[in-house]
Amino acid sequence: MEGSYRFKAVATLTILLQFTTCMNPSCSAAEANPSETNTQFIKKSCRATTYPRLCISSLSTYASKIQSSSKILADTALSMSLETARSAFTEVTKLSKIHGLQPAEAAAMRDCVELVGDSVDEIQRSLKEMEQPGGGGLNFVSLMNDVETWVSAALTDDDTCMDAFAGHATDGKVHRMVRRRILHVAQMTSNALALINIYASTKTALS
Repeated sequence: MEGSYRFKAVATLTILLQFTTCMNPSCSAAEANPSETNTQFIKKSCRATTYPRLCISSLSTYASKIQSSSKILADTALSMSLETARSAFTEVTKLSKIHGLQPAEAAAMRDCVELVGDSVDEIQRSLKEMEQPGGGGLNFVSLMNDVETWVSAALTDDDTCMDAFAGHATDGKVHRMVRRRILHVAQMTSNALALINIYASTKTALS
């Protein structure tokens, strides 16, 4: 009888200890799936972008690297924008050399090659600036203003490239291919700019 009483007492004490331990806020955090937490951070951040689905699908692969860092999130988005712009520049350059283009189409293609090339340079410059030591105060504000200006300029170049085909008899296969690629670059760059703005505003608020 006494042994049965001791067993029940130990069992009750064990349950109470488990309950008391999980009253600690860190208990639920420890049991949470880190990968799921990181993905949720990306999804929440991407809601502020113009193309959230593209934002989530392109960045979720890097959730373990990004974790919950708005800085790494912005860096990763900008790096992907650069990769997309470089790929588009290569393709547009090849398409511009196709024989048999109409004069208006050939002129638009030349403009696009130059504009997308400028876009690549501006995104590269922004990425290098983002790699500078964070710091705070006026130096950080000035740095982020430069980054936002260059990324905005890259986005304008992408839009101007697509506009170069407007108003001309250029509604052919090449036009559609170029527009599709540049539109993707513009969407990636737009998302990167939104995430850079989030990082800049968050960092400034904490300074």
